[in-house]
Amino acid sequence: MGKVITVIVAIVLIGFILWWFFDKHEQVEVKAKKTGGNEQEVKITVDGGYSPETVVLQKGVPATLVFERKDPSSCLERVVFSDFGINELLPQNEEKKIKFDTSKAGEFGYACGMNMFHGKVVVK
Repeated sequence: MGKVITVIVAIVLIGFILWWFFDKHEQVEVKAKKTGGNEQEVKITVDGGYSPETVVLQKGVPATLVFERKDPSSCLERVVFSDFGINELLPQNEEKKIKFDTSKAGEFGYACGMNMFHGKVVVK
């Protein structure tokens, strides 16, 4: 009986791991807010991932992404935008502002320093 329970628990754990890392979770898009002077800004909370995971920016309007890392793990202490050559340290419990180039439309992914957590910026 003990072996059956162990196999069932192992199957459930494998299913959870597959769902956590490979399933496309529901993503909520958040549009950046306009600030004074024809600029846009969006705040991204870093706590066990990125919230919101997807942000939408208006093409051609200067943008700032404001990251606030609450998570103490070293995995999330950096954010990497490989398409733009950005690799920034995110100090814990502080806001880090990153200017983002909105001259080209498209979808641009970003990730933590270990490439385990991902987010997306959509410029349209």
